[in-house]
Amino acid sequence: MFELHASKVTSLKNDILSGFTVALALVPEAVAFAFVAGVEPLVGLYAAFMVGLITSIFGGRPGMISGATGAMAVVMVSLVAIHGVEYLFATVVLTGVLQILAGIFKLGKFIRLVPHPVMLGFVNGLAIVIFLAQLGQFKVPDDNGVMVWMQGNQMLTMVGLVALTMAIIHFLPKLTKAVPSSLVAIVVVTLLVQSLGLDARTVVDFVRDMTNDPAASIAGGLPQFSIPNVPFTLETFRIIFPFALVLAAIGLIESLLTLTLIDELTGTRGRGNKECVAQGAANTVTGFFGGMGGCAMIGQSMINVNSGGRGRTSGITAALGLLAFILFASGLIEQIPLAALVGVMFIVVIGTFEWSSFRIVNKVPKADAFVIVLVSGVTVATDLAVAVVVGVIVSALVFAWEHAKHVIVNRTADDQGSTVYEVNGPLFFGSVSHFLEQFDVENDLDDVVVEFKNSRVADHSAIEAIDTLAERYLAKGKQLHLKHLSQECLVLLKKAGDLVEVNVIEDPDYHIATDKLA
Repeated sequence: MFELHASKVTSLKNDILSGFTVALALVPEAVAFAFVAGVEPLVGLYAAFMVGLITSIFGGRPGMISGATGAMAVVMVSLVAIHGVEYLFATVVLTGVLQILAGIFKLGKFIRLVPHPVMLGFVNGLAIVIFLAQLGQFKVPDDNGVMVWMQGNQMLTMVGLVALTMAIIHFLPKLTKAVPSSLVAIVVVTLLVQSLGLDARTVVDFVRDMTNDPAASIAGGLPQFSIPNVPFTLETFRIIFPFALVLAAIGLIESLLTLTLIDELTGTRGRGNKECVAQGAANTVTGFFGGMGGCAMIGQSMINVNSGGRGRTSGITAALGLLAFILFASGLIEQIPLAALVGVMFIVVIGTFEWSSFRIVNKVPKADAFVIVLVSGVTVATDLAVAVVVGVIVSALVFAWEHAKHVIVNRTADDQGSTVYEVNGPLFFGSVSHFLEQFDVENDLDDVVVEFKNSRVADHSAIEAIDTLAERYLAKGKQLHLKHLSQECLVLLKKAGDLVEVNVIEDPDYHIATDKLA
């Protein structure tokens, strides 16, 4: 017989309650992203359900919520506009296959290459994006269908309900943590609006505004299996492959960064490659069931974690709860005031933004501070994946530039009549110019020794630099000896073959610069 410990009961209860909270917040998000992609609301809702369910069961990060996302939706819109929704479904299937391959080949480990300043910029930019997205809820359509800012009592009611929601979420945990404060806030604000008959926009108002259909609803049936209705030709592959490749990259970058963030918040460690496979499987299945695909959602993941959802049950509950809303409870969910959901997301914004970055901006290197601001700005201007790639590239270039200055060559003469150069620091593409400038070919003795025991030859540019140096001495009739090259350098020289025209090597049996410990 097994014993169900109190801690496990509490954890299960938190997972279920936080899952329902997330499900409520998923509805307007999924509808909004479906609208961005140019597809029907149910296409986004089905994606949120299927991607969320599969990744929660098989993913590498319990507690992380996945579904339809804006970062992927903005890529889909041109595909849908030109070729139609069936091509989108085919693209989502191929996206899933590419993500599965990324997981199989263990590409998830490359998330380690994302520097901490990029992570700070990522979360700050994302918080700004989430905040700006909520501002659209403060607008209503005018007589011409154009969205304009609320006025008068309607705006005051909206602001007051948002503030009430945020106050409940903030202060309730100080009294009790028996139930997620976000869920309580949504229920209280909904009952208040319904009982007092306040003029507040609801979920169904949002759906009808997005679709421009006064009879629109989130109600629907179970998703149906269907093979995408596209020609199975090479031309179709040429159309969908570029979109699938971009979607796969965006989905994995956003998911793995969200995974890393939740790891830090929970003090645990997720499995990146397993998450890649799960995300891929989820998108593949979603494409066959009429969904728009998706990836990890940092806003909903933060709601889940902050509400106490840490296990797989929370994500499963959120997905099944969303399906239940679509099938049975659409009428109730449609009556939830948007102000309550906006208040929840504003709390997420406050919790997501790294306020400490303001404090440390003058304490870290200027290049790192620049990267934080740059990634935040690019995230707001474009999307998360582009911002992260830009941040990594800039960080790498700054690193290369700084280390290019660290190659110092000391010149001496030994008692055997040779000029000896001792190289200190890494030799790579960024430092080769500075390396070559420090040799005095004209005034050196006829016998020259270059000592590499304190250096490392890192890439082909470094080998070319050594080759250039050897040619210079050979042209002057002088002999060049290279000593204490690492085993890795010898391998690079061997692979270079005929590319290195002059290959004068004098290497002892022992290697000073090596990765292997004695």
